[in-house]
Amino acid sequence: MEEKLGTYLVKNGLLTEEQLREAVKEKMDTGQRLISVLNARRYISEGKLLAQLSNLYRMEVIDLEYVIPDQKTLERIPAEKAYHYEVLPLDIKGRYLTVAMVDPTDINAIEDLRFITGKEINPMLASESSIRDALDRYYKMEKGLARVGIDAPIETKELNVEDLELLETGYDEDVEEKKLRADAEGGPVIRVVNFYIADAVNKGASDIHVEPYEKHVRIRFRIDGVLREQQAPPYNLKAGISTRLKLMAKMDIAERRLCQDGRINILVGSKMIDLRVSVIPTLYGEKIVMRILDRSSLMLDLAKLGFGEDALKKYLRSIESPYGIILITGPTGSGKTTTLYSTLSRLNSPDRQIMTIEDPVEYNLHGINQIQVHEEIGLTFSNALRAFLRQAPNIILVGEIRDSETAEIAIRAALTGHLVFSTIHTNDAPTTINRLIDIGIPPYLVSSALVLIQAQRLVRRICPQCREKIEIEAKMLERTGIPEGLLPDGMVYKGKGCTNCNHTGYKGRIGLYEVMPITPDVRALILKGASSAEIAKEVIKEGMATLHEDGIEKIKQGVTTVEELMRETVSF
Repeated sequence: MEEKLGTYLVKNGLLTEEQLREAVKEKMDTGQRLISVLNARRYISEGKLLAQLSNLYRMEVIDLEYVIPDQKTLERIPAEKAYHYEVLPLDIKGRYLTVAMVDPTDINAIEDLRFITGKEINPMLASESSIRDALDRYYKMEKGLARVGIDAPIETKELNVEDLELLETGYDEDVEEKKLRADAEGGPVIRVVNFYIADAVNKGASDIHVEPYEKHVRIRFRIDGVLREQQAPPYNLKAGISTRLKLMAKMDIAERRLCQDGRINILVGSKMIDLRVSVIPTLYGEKIVMRILDRSSLMLDLAKLGFGEDALKKYLRSIESPYGIILITGPTGSGKTTTLYSTLSRLNSPDRQIMTIEDPVEYNLHGINQIQVHEEIGLTFSNALRAFLRQAPNIILVGEIRDSETAEIAIRAALTGHLVFSTIHTNDAPTTINRLIDIGIPPYLVSSALVLIQAQRLVRRICPQCREKIEIEAKMLERTGIPEGLLPDGMVYKGKGCTNCNHTGYKGRIGLYEVMPITPDVRALILKGASSAEIAKEVIKEGMATLHEDGIEKIKQGVTTVEELMRETVSF
């Protein structure tokens, strides 16, 4: 095979006959592979050699900078074998193990790996330097770093925090940028950044927070809606970590005075992960928050989100309306996007045209036309919504109603034969009506256009593996607003804490829902200018379960805890 490579390179004018003879002689003398000799002698650049290998063997080239194999995959090939053959295990699917290789034609290596792993080997081509860097990154990790955190010392000779801080006072910007880039591309920095991203994904986190302080860097993951502090990285990697993340998100690494936003697409194991990155300058450095969007975890089945039986029936009946506006309300992080995407997924069919305007587009939905807001060029919610109406859609999603202009266009679209979905920030369903009126929408338009308002929250689920019954005190029931006698035996469920839930007692989240259809009586109250309290009284009389009542029902079912109910709702 190597003879074929040498002949191919000479034929394509990338090597001379003399160079090939010298390279082959060195190969025979040293026992190295021909590819390694060519890279060392620099007869041909590594990039060009990789491209020729790809063409010759008709094989895909993989960029290891943007692939993070999980720990279980790495453990399939022992470190000594990985270094010996210069291979990196990437992913396991069924009986196949995908492996990055310098020389994918090395039959001895493939057969040995097949024997060691018990898997069929699917080779992929990668550059020699990238594989060597990756091997050092993953197989030379200290045991603590690979297992639970960064509690072993990390070599950081390349990085000098004092130098980075001095750059603020007089170095040329080009020099500063070069130093920042060099620090960010150092092995320890890449290793630490990749570890935190992979660890957050494996733990099911929704956000990663990187927070610089005077003498330490705090790393926190938001897991099941609650921030949890992680093992801190060495402080002298602070500048390198922020620069590395900005490079990955294609931001301006020399700009540290302004807020920036970006995105990172990365493969973690077999998962395609989209990271939405926000950077803001703080007193001691740049605070970075990364929102983890894992497409594989997106639940698009409304029945599994946590709706009660009656609430789900009301919601499903409303979303089949031919026109009108349906509003989902709740704070940031209450699952509104998941509910809307699940709804659109249910309504998506070849005979319906669905268009969305979002800020940002979090997940791509097949068969739905999604548009990203770009306010800097004038593509706002209101402008996009006006344009939508000229395209004759059946269903429109407006990511958020932020002002009277967007609200008025959305409501007028609902009155002209379109079904419109949107979100708005209010505490519960009844107060949404007065919120719309407060921002300038006349009551007659609100009453005519609204079909349904739904408020929601997310509470943590009790871990099913360590769930146990405990007795609850009468004082706690009173504080929570649970009526006496509703729990006849005075017992509730709580998670004891186990390895499955990381000893928190909780695993995953479920929604609490308050579904308020706009009935004729409610429309009459809106036209009369009724208060939120009057509207709430009417819809409760009509059978609406409040967020608090839905939470109590989930406590009775053993799904969540009293503490979670108190954290997310208030009783009346």
